[in-house]
Amino acid sequence: MKKYFPALLFVFSSFVSCSQKSDLVQDFAILPPYLKEVSGMSYDAQSHSFWVLQDSGNKSELYQIDSLGHVMHTLKVKNQKNNDWEELASDPAGNLYIGDFGNNKNTRKNLQIIKINKDQLHNEETEAAYVITFDYPEQKEFPPKTTELFYDAEAFFFYDDHFYLFTKNRSKAFDGTSLVYKIPNVAGHHQAEYVQTFRGCNVYKHCAITGAAISPDQKTFVLLSHTKLWVIDNFNPNAILDGKIEEHKLHHDTQKEAVTFGDDSTLYISDEVKKKSGGKIYKLDLNQLKPKS
Repeated sequence: MKKYFPALLFVFSSFVSCSQKSDLVQDFAILPPYLKEVSGMSYDAQSHSFWVLQDSGNKSELYQIDSLGHVMHTLKVKNQKNNDWEELASDPAGNLYIGDFGNNKNTRKNLQIIKINKDQLHNEETEAAYVITFDYPEQKEFPPKTTELFYDAEAFFFYDDHFYLFTKNRSKAFDGTSLVYKIPNVAGHHQAEYVQTFRGCNVYKHCAITGAAISPDQKTFVLLSHTKLWVIDNFNPNAILDGKIEEHKLHHDTQKEAVTFGDDSTLYISDEVKKKSGGKIYKLDLNQLKPKS
C-alpha cells in the first residue's frame, strides 16, 4: 500500500480507547425467515421503521420493516440486477441509495450506487432515479495480487453531498487496512477519490469493516465489524478520520452486516443468519459506551 498512499496512511492506535462493557447489544426484533442475508439497513424516523436489502443471489427489492420485524412493504427495483447489494444509505431528504459494490474477488468493473427517490418508496415497483458508477483509480489489475485485495466494500454513508465508502480488505495476511474513498452524489461515472486509510486489528473476523452509518445531526459516524464498533467524532470532509476515534468491543459475536442510527445516540444493527443464529435487529445505546465520570 505504501506505493499508493505514502503521505496519507492513517494509523490511529494511539488515539483509540476501548470499552470493556458487556450487555451492550440488545435484541430488538426478529426478521422473517426469507430475510436471512440482510446486508444494508436505513432507519426511517417518520414512520419509525427500517428499510433493508439483501446481498447477491437475492431479489432486487427493498423491504420496509416495522419495530416487530414484520415486513410492511416490498419495493421492487426495476431494471437493476442485484449484482451484490451490500449497503443502504439515506440523505437528509429521505432518498435511499443502494450500494451495489460488493466485490469479494476484486474483479468487478461495474460498481455502482443506485438512487431511489423518496416519493417512490411506497410504490409496488420503481426505477432508479439515477445511477452513479465508479472506479478505484488505484486498482490496476482485476484481480490484484492476493496481498492487495483491498477493493471489496460493504460500508458507506452520505455526508456533505458525497458518499464516504470504506473498503473491506480480503488480502492474504489481513492487517485491518480499509481504504476510505469519497464519491460525489452526481449521476454518471466517477473516479473514487482516495481520502485516508483506516486500520483496525489484524484479525479478519474482528476488524473487517461490514457497515457504516452517520448520525442525524451529522456529528458522529460509526464503523461496524462482526464483533466491534468504532465511533468517530469531530471529523471533517477532507480528513474524515482526523477526529476522535473510539473502539468498542461488542462482546457479541455474530455476522453483523448493517448498522443505522435511530437518533443521535441510538444504533440499530442487523446480522445475517449463520449456523441457526442471527437474523435479528439489535439496539445499542451509544451513551452506554461513554466512560462513567
